Amino acid sequence: MLHHFSAPQAPNRVVVVGAHGFIGRHLVSHWEAGGIAVLPLASTDLNLLATDAAAALTGMLRENDTVVFLAALTPDKGRGLDTFMDNLRMAGAATAAIEHVKPRHVVYISSDAVYSFDHPTVSETTPAEPVDLYGAMHRARELMFAQAAGEDRLAIVRPTLVYGYGDTHNSYGPNRLRRMARNDGKIKLFGHGEETRDHIWVEDLVRLLDQVVRRGSTGLLNAATGTSVSYSALARIVADLFDGPVAVEVQDRNNTISIRYFDPSALKAAFPDFAFTPLADGLAKVHAQMLANVADD
Repeated sequence: MLHHFSAPQAPNRVVVVGAHGFIGRHLVSHWEAGGIAVLPLASTDLNLLATDAAAALTGMLRENDTVVFLAALTPDKGRGLDTFMDNLRMAGAATAAIEHVKPRHVVYISSDAVYSFDHPTVSETTPAEPVDLYGAMHRARELMFAQAAGEDRLAIVRPTLVYGYGDTHNSYGPNRLRRMARNDGKIKLFGHGEETRDHIWVEDLVRLLDQVVRRGSTGLLNAATGTSVSYSALARIVADLFDGPVAVEVQDRNNTISIRYFDPSALKAAFPDFAFTPLADGLAKVHAQMLANVADD
């Protein structure tokens, strides 16, 4: 990444599009607590699928804004063509506004779904070769934002699997395993849990995005710790957080085993002082939050 500021500095204002999503809520809370001016935009504030969405957002933006775009229909909302097209329409409205106003900095939060599993080790130089509509959507939106903002104002961040308190997506990862353990007293794995994945705590992702914003960083960055674990190992970490016994059950596999590791060299070069929370420690913090707020989890 290229940093436009040699030292971190507070942005004039951050416009968070998708402010009520899992990551968006944490970002807004972080910046508001730090005294940063934030304009949080949720779907109730700005319907990106409305015919006048581009004009509405144009009226909200300023040239000295930093725009962080997270708004997306996630796979739990659907994986078909309609969802794909709606996501592109949402990005189309946002990029039209960005092209008109030309805010000073744009950060698009993409996904590691743009990578295929043909490459077991992923870096920023790995070709983006999505294999499903969700990954293709993010890759298409990256190109849309690149055209609208230009390379000198755009950062594209591709997070790996994000876990943390308040996640409602319930995808196959720490959040779902923890809910299985809490609700059922057991964790069911795909096969024997041979898949390996990198998991990033949402609070670490927020701190990383904060640095991207404060440094005016541009370019491409994978948001991943560089440490991958198998789902069987992940299940044992989660199970051990509970006082009572939690069984880890295996089952017949009906999908292909996929392996993914990240090379964190680019992240370390861009932010050499940044340190991730170890997975076991992050999971323990999330578990404590769950125990304190069971009704909200």
